[in-house]
Amino acid sequence: MTQASFSPTKIRHPLRLRRITVAQIIPLSDTMRRVVFTGEDLHDFVTAGVDDHVKLFFPLPGSDEPVLPDLGADRSALRDPRIIARDYTPRRFDEEQRELVIDFVLHEDGPATQWAAQAKPGQSLGMGGPKASHIAPEALTTHLLIGDDTALPAIARTLETLAPNHRAIVLLDTRESEKTYPLISQAWIEVHRCEKGGDETLPDLLRHVVLPSVNKLNVWIAAEIDVVRRLRDHLVNEEAVPRTQIRAAGYWRHGDAAGGGRLET
Repeated sequence: MTQASFSPTKIRHPLRLRRITVAQIIPLSDTMRRVVFTGEDLHDFVTAGVDDHVKLFFPLPGSDEPVLPDLGADRSALRDPRIIARDYTPRRFDEEQRELVIDFVLHEDGPATQWAAQAKPGQSLGMGGPKASHIAPEALTTHLLIGDDTALPAIARTLETLAPNHRAIVLLDTRESEKTYPLISQAWIEVHRCEKGGDETLPDLLRHVVLPSVNKLNVWIAAEIDVVRRLRDHLVNEEAVPRTQIRAAGYWRHGDAAGGGRLET
């Protein structure tokens, strides 16, 4: 098998805007809330990839209605200051019940956190996407999954899809515990966590873990953008992991309430 065949398969989806309505709120911990959405607009929703992301559109302060972009306009329309949008990974989607589950991390002051902290059944958001899904090659049977709180939904989805003959090493920097956010898999999994209350970072943790052979290794990383860059560079330059076997995404940036994470490879 050639190295190029280890690249993920990309599936594109038609882009459309939807309205989704809160059906249920499930507190997972002091720092994470699960919101179950429903709505007729979900009748043709598809989330094929474990790390798909949708764009949620939130109301302005004092309003109940989100401002949605015009899909027929150019990209500058998204810079309309009335449009408040953030990216989230669907945790689960029940096609039959038309229920979409999204987990919100209450980690920094911002419009998404403020909305999630007060969310109640009956409230609505706008949603777009996913634009595309990335499917890891079946030949990669060993997985290195690295992330912080924001990466937990995608990591949990990944682990749930793995077959018993797969192996996963998970590195986490999270305030959640196995009790508040359990990770379940048929595969053999090994979970390492940064020391709570200490100075240990994900790059520190990576250096302390014995990694498997890169031959059939699928790497997935998501966290603060600068942390992701350091992790990816270490794996490429120090561990000789081919870039085609690494999917890395900067989900957010320190000091940027608008998210700010743009690195995606």
